[in-house]
Amino acid sequence: MTDPLAPLLDLPGVTDAVRSAREAVDAVHRHPANRTGWPATAAEASVRAARASAGIDGADPEIPEGGEVDEPVLAGSLRVAESLGPLLPTWERAPLQALARLHVLAAADLVTDPDELGRPRPGDDVAQRLELLGQLVTGATSAPGPVLAAVVHGELLALTAFPSADGVIARAAARLTMISTGLDPKGLSVPEVACYRKLNRYRSAAEGFASGETDGVREWVLFSCEAMEVGAKEAAGIADAAVGE
Repeated sequence: MTDPLAPLLDLPGVTDAVRSAREAVDAVHRHPANRTGWPATAAEASVRAARASAGIDGADPEIPEGGEVDEPVLAGSLRVAESLGPLLPTWERAPLQALARLHVLAAADLVTDPDELGRPRPGDDVAQRLELLGQLVTGATSAPGPVLAAVVHGELLALTAFPSADGVIARAAARLTMISTGLDPKGLSVPEVACYRKLNRYRSAAEGFASGETDGVREWVLFSCEAMEVGAKEAAGIADAAVGE
């Protein structure tokens, strides 16, 4: 069978971008603070990722003093972040089930009808595209981690499969993909921060991917790899701070 993502590696600049992203994330995993103390740095990365992801969707990303979070998007994003470790085996085996669970966590404070939680929008197109995405996650492609994570992220943003919280879900799914493919097995990188800081470019690149045009898809993959590099720099800062404590 033909690998559906193989053509992406032939697009100009993609192979180099993938290599740079991998090297940056690999370097973070070799940081002295992450050899034994990685659970602490990974936890900090997870919180920063959740805050940035909520900020992208218009929420105030600051956690109030005392830790009581009332903002519904931020609260959902933090719940999602806490779930990723336990949810990883489900993502690798049954990604559509994992997406449903992510929606339950992300949108619990956003919907008025509890029956909407965990249920994709009706329609053959939504179901078919989710099924294809699930096949990619479970082995229908041998594309490198940065490419698969970019496609998962972009497709979920474009599809808006759920009635709410699709952005938080898409970014969490991309994070799960980075972990499951071995690109970032400890979850140290924080590409969400790069997306938040470059919000206009992030949105523009996502629209390009959604268009299905070759140039748009290429720009999205390149942006995603760049965000992974920036996320690795953020992770290096977290590790440096841990060493200094």
